[in-house]
Amino acid sequence: MRGKFNQDLLTISIYLVAGITGIAVFIYPFILINMTSLNSDLLQTQENLAPVVTLFLLLISLFALLLEAQGQAVSAKLVASLGILVAGTATLRFIEVAIPGPGGFSPIFVPIILAGYVFGSRFGFLLGTMTVLVSALLTGGVGPWLPYQMFLAGWIGLTSGWLPHFKNARAELFLLVTVGVIWGILYGFIMNLYYWPFIAGEGAANLEEGMGVFDSVMRYLTFYLATSLVWDLARAAGNGLLIAVLGLATVRVFTRFRDKFQFEVRGA
Repeated sequence: MRGKFNQDLLTISIYLVAGITGIAVFIYPFILINMTSLNSDLLQTQENLAPVVTLFLLLISLFALLLEAQGQAVSAKLVASLGILVAGTATLRFIEVAIPGPGGFSPIFVPIILAGYVFGSRFGFLLGTMTVLVSALLTGGVGPWLPYQMFLAGWIGLTSGWLPHFKNARAELFLLVTVGVIWGILYGFIMNLYYWPFIAGEGAANLEEGMGVFDSVMRYLTFYLATSLVWDLARAAGNGLLIAVLGLATVRVFTRFRDKFQFEVRGA
């Protein structure tokens, strides 16, 4: 019992470190803007940070997967199911590339939400991070944005596993649709933070040296509302529509699959 407790504590610590790291890489420009030169030191830091963070997140995910597998009686089936879902979800990027959807719509978020909801938050985090990594490798979408996309997709799966499970199908569907819509907007709202401080020539839209945190946040809100909200609303609408049409059926399929292989779903 003590060994299981220690292993659970270590696993939770791994996810906590990943979460804190993700928050830090998104908000550090708002903090460093008062301590460094925006156009030189901070920009150079941004360029050097992406591959390091990608490697760190990949190692964190693999280490967490190993811990999860050791803590499950059906570890081989856990790894296999994760691999199948990662492969299946990642291939949806081909659809997105071949037939671009309106605005920021992407089909990969819905299975991450639904799988996280059924299999649990830890599984959802791993599915999100690994799906984005594999899909980026398959479609050539590797760039400085990759670790940020991995963090956000992982958070989508993680938070989906925290959702309550209702016996009423309508309440369950409403909850899942709402989460899909909210994350459709939040994904773009948070994702823009990785490049916004370094945009040149945007005048009042940018950070400036010596600017306070409150002023910089207000400028970002102005920038987001003017440039990205409509794009993200398309993603939110797409998520909501897909979940409304396919959500309950997909949840039932995932639930049967989980119960058949007797997964032990543990909260994060």
